[in-house]
Amino acid sequence: MKILKFGGTSVGSAQSISTLVQLVKEQQQQDEAVAVVCSAMSGVTNTLLQLVTEASEGKAYVTGLKTIEDRHFGLVRTLLEVKHQNVALLGLRLYFNELEELLAGVRALGEASPRTSDRVVAYGELCSNYTIAHVLRQHGVNAVFADARQLIRTDSHHGKAAVDEALTNQLVKDFFSRHADAVPVFTGFIASDQHGNTTTLGRGGSDYTAALVGAAVGADQVQIWTDVDGFMTADPRLVKRAFPLKQLSYNEAIELSYFGAKVVHPPTMLPAIARGIPIIVKNTFNPSFSGTAIGPKSSVNCSLVKGITSIPAISMLTVQGGGMVGYKGFSGRLFSALAQAGVNVILITQASSEHSITLAVSPAEAQAASTAIEAEFRYELLSGRLSKPSVEEGYSVMAVVGENMKQAIGLSGKLFSALGRSGVNISAIAQGSSELNISVVVSSEDLSKALNSVHDALFLSPVKTLNVFCCGTGNIGATLLRQLAQHQEHLQTSRHLRINLAGVCNSRQMLCNRDGISLKNWQNELVEHGEPASLERFMEQAALLNLPNAVFLDNTGSTDVAGVYRELFGQSFSVVTCNKIRNCGTFSDYHKDKQVVRKYGVDYYYETNVGAGLPVIKTLHDLLISGDQVLKIEAILSGTISYLFNEYRGDKTFAAVVREAQQSGFTEPDPRDDLSGLDFARKMLILARETGLPVELQDVQIQPILPESCTAAPTVEAFYQELEKSEPYFASLKEEAAASGKVLRYIGSLEGGKVKIELVMASPEHPFFGLSGSDNIISFTTDRYRLNPMVVKGPGAGAEVTAAGVLADLVRVAAY
Repeated sequence: MKILKFGGTSVGSAQSISTLVQLVKEQQQQDEAVAVVCSAMSGVTNTLLQLVTEASEGKAYVTGLKTIEDRHFGLVRTLLEVKHQNVALLGLRLYFNELEELLAGVRALGEASPRTSDRVVAYGELCSNYTIAHVLRQHGVNAVFADARQLIRTDSHHGKAAVDEALTNQLVKDFFSRHADAVPVFTGFIASDQHGNTTTLGRGGSDYTAALVGAAVGADQVQIWTDVDGFMTADPRLVKRAFPLKQLSYNEAIELSYFGAKVVHPPTMLPAIARGIPIIVKNTFNPSFSGTAIGPKSSVNCSLVKGITSIPAISMLTVQGGGMVGYKGFSGRLFSALAQAGVNVILITQASSEHSITLAVSPAEAQAASTAIEAEFRYELLSGRLSKPSVEEGYSVMAVVGENMKQAIGLSGKLFSALGRSGVNISAIAQGSSELNISVVVSSEDLSKALNSVHDALFLSPVKTLNVFCCGTGNIGATLLRQLAQHQEHLQTSRHLRINLAGVCNSRQMLCNRDGISLKNWQNELVEHGEPASLERFMEQAALLNLPNAVFLDNTGSTDVAGVYRELFGQSFSVVTCNKIRNCGTFSDYHKDKQVVRKYGVDYYYETNVGAGLPVIKTLHDLLISGDQVLKIEAILSGTISYLFNEYRGDKTFAAVVREAQQSGFTEPDPRDDLSGLDFARKMLILARETGLPVELQDVQIQPILPESCTAAPTVEAFYQELEKSEPYFASLKEEAAASGKVLRYIGSLEGGKVKIELVMASPEHPFFGLSGSDNIISFTTDRYRLNPMVVKGPGAGAEVTAAGVLADLVRVAAY
């Protein structure tokens, strides 16, 4: 036999009830014996409780009651043929008359006891199940309406009664023996005590009813039909990449349910555990999906972690004082006092010094808990042995659950590392000896970020997401976004990485969107939905989104943008930049940035500061990390200057080569910006600092390429005129080099703690002799590469290679 339980949304409309009927008939066609348990229609229980409150306050309740009545009558008229409607409507009319009398009594008395509330809310289940039984009979199912108040016996604790399982089992068995050929339709949630008074089993009680019925008759399985595809790895409202779980153990399901995953309520598991009955969670609106199977054991061929769940709002209550240390029986008194006050303790942590105990409780119970503790320990408080309990609000609990977590090495490290990198502070930690659950308390405003970052880090998501904020959409920025659009599918399939463009900003407009901006259509979205650009406002919006794995991309050359890096680090943003201004500032700022990056555990990548797409800084880091010692670095790190001296040969004048380079787009509008050597010097400065030298920009010795007359020319055209006049100077250098079989090269060097850039004549033995085009080249002479230096060579300029270098740095952020 199978017990099919349908939740409120699964019986909340004519369409969903029709699906219910189809599911029952399909089971019968497979020769399966079936029993059905149904909740009240969605929203009805809450409405009935509201009507009780309104009636007790003397307010009008007739309109609300009429709404519920019309909803049920409408279903009857929609789902039943005319000839069957009168009987069903008459039965419902009797129920609603009784309900109206009850509410009238509540209004007359001006109060409602818990017993009266139970009687009122019971009509939600009575009406829905009565209707469904009639609909099933019309479709050829021999359904019999089963009022669970006659079958499930409890104590008299109204609102959440305890079940007398022995008596209930016997009553349910007797009912099935009297209706052996029928399909019982049981009212969920409701029961009765030994005096015949209506009781309820608490929220989620319909699941409990199904489990009790299943245990009584030894059912093969209990199916919970709801409006989701089963248990999810996380709350899909907070974690969009959450996905359904195929299998859970009873213990895992209980833990997930206790900490917020309200798919199946924990009491439901108890009868099933006692009889070893599988529980299957299925989606009424997606019946072909397999759902989640809950049984005695956890599956082994899966992730160590089964799910991440949460309680969104808790209060932290801390009791501390020297009088607690070594005090036998203190904890017993504490928890007895809380129990007597009706306070449920969600989580407990205690310092090993026994100086303090911190409890997580519902915010609604925080004041009652504090009052109970103060009353119990009033003498200790008066004597100063204890401090007054402190209550802190605004916290949430996040729990990581999975039976396979037991003795898993490194799991806690991944959990805390993920939270740390996303800037989530942990206020309390709790883990049981069973290792089934690791619970952490975080700020409520960080809950979504915590869930998403941990969900990615523990490999629950097939794809990791980086939330990217792109500042600068000029040549490099636009090229980068185009490259990301082109390669996004490749990144997901081969690198398991998804780029969510959460923000775009340029000098004119900006736009932030938690759900992402199209990588292919960002220009139009920025125009249509953007607002006037403000760096301060852009950062503020990015911080308010509070997204995990946040990365700030700086594709500008702006001093203002470079100036906000440290603030971004403090807000747990990693930074990827091609803007070299920040790293060329004072050494104290450079050093401080490195310290802040380490403090907040974020990434700071700027490979393109030196060689565009060439792996220069990474290569240098790898040498240093491996224990090698850098003896000398030589480099040509200006694609423009490289091109000029490579092309300055034959009958060409130097001025003609510079014009040619400008026309090809290799130089700035004023070529002197390139020929000054300042940009080259900045790159050498960064390399020097990466080796550990505390140098400033003014320490870099720059041999000028241009004569003073060229540098002082008032206009670009005047510059070219002076350059033509200086041709004898350049020609003499070219001829001298050629006469000795050498070539002119403008080379930066780092050796003996000194950095300089000078024009040299390179012999054929020099690694830079054969350089061509606008390529950059760098040579590392180290202890290991003393006789044969390591050389990195390739294109060192251009939007394509620079954007590709930024993209590579972005992928490195995801590799932690």
